[in-house]
Amino acid sequence: QVQLVESGGGLVQAGGSLRLSCAAAGRAFSGSAMGWFRRAPEKERESVAYISASGRTINYTESVKGRFTASRDNAKNTIFLQMNSLKPEDTAVYYCAASATTVYSTNSANYLYWGQGTQVTVSS
Repeated sequence: QVQLVESGGGLVQAGGSLRLSCAAAGRAFSGSAMGWFRRAPEKERESVAYISASGRTINYTESVKGRFTASRDNAKNTIFLQMNSLKPEDTAVYYCAASATTVYSTNSANYLYWGQGTQVTVSS
């Protein structure tokens, strides 16, 4: 059974940092593109970042560029999202997702496997 488990969310003041982790189990994802998404209250789910299987290609949504850094450790079957200079508008449930292929995209339909989500709350 494939599982993606996020951790690292929490409550932080504006300007603070959090590091999210997403550990995969049940299959190796070293050959898969992976992504981070978020859903804020009363908003649609949006792509935050995606990362290619090799980790060499990473794309960020405009609002987090320069503040968030995605990375992956294929040996540990884990991806990360380092979030710095957090803003109240970053408050959301954050999800990691894995594609079944090397294809990466901001489109959530590209991803077959999803974690349960971790809450990030940024206070002003």
